Amino acid sequence: MNQEILDKINKFTRRPLKDEEVYTFSVILCDNDIDRDYECFSDDALETLAEKFIGKTGIFDHNPTTSNQNARIFDTEIVTDNERITKCGKPYKYLKADAYMVRTGENGTLIAEIDGGIKKEVSISCSTGRKECSICGCNKVVGRCAHVGGRKYNEKVCHTVLSDITDAYEWSFVAVPAQVNAGVTKHFSGDSVNAVSDYDIKMVNDELKRDIRRLAFFTGGKPAVDSAMTSAEFMNTKQLIDMKKSFEKRVSPSGVEVQIMPEKENSFSADEFLMK
Repeated sequence: MNQEILDKINKFTRRPLKDEEVYTFSVILCDNDIDRDYECFSDDALETLAEKFIGKTGIFDHNPTTSNQNARIFDTEIVTDNERITKCGKPYKYLKADAYMVRTGENGTLIAEIDGGIKKEVSISCSTGRKECSICGCNKVVGRCAHVGGRKYNEKVCHTVLSDITDAYEWSFVAVPAQVNAGVTKHFSGDSVNAVSDYDIKMVNDELKRDIRRLAFFTGGKPAVDSAMTSAEFMNTKQLIDMKKSFEKRVSPSGVEVQIMPEKENSFSADEFLMK
């Protein structure tokens, strides 16, 4: 490890670390290709995320506890692969991050699993202020359109472009990513199911259940997840939204639901994202 890398790492330490004390590795956080949910990051979004993720903590399964912290990002880079083209026909770009851990007796197994490719997939938590329909340009953070992700309109596949990144929270090792390289799971909130009448209700419900599963884990681990998912199985969309909001209030340290943009009456927003 050269001194330049150590200098970047030591910006985040209380004392200068030596080469033999540090383990470093690289991860792909997200990219600009259309994912399985028919969403993609804009190039500008990747640039903003590259800045905001420096210094962010790595954890497991988005469980926000101090004991669950295991690594920290000390450098990022936007990589362009001109030999690969996205589904939109653009050069493929991805956000690569370099992270470090302090070698201890406790994390030897984790280091071995990273080196062995067992711990590989990661998820990022961030927020976005704009979700633009690729067909009509509607910003779905503040409005709705009739176009459905994955459907073709004049031979063009509809998808949502995520941009105007407002914050980056953390990144996690996860078991199953939704995206090929990093993944994204939407975080829904809202007071009315009327706003999603143009969408596939089953898809929306599945997304809500994924959010509920994650939030339930934050509040009580696997027992809370099992209980929540048993109840969620028999709920309609409005009930799932209410259940998700209830968990959000329990997770938020202030007891108030965290929202990136104020909700309007009869709105259905999806402004906070988890990249898996």
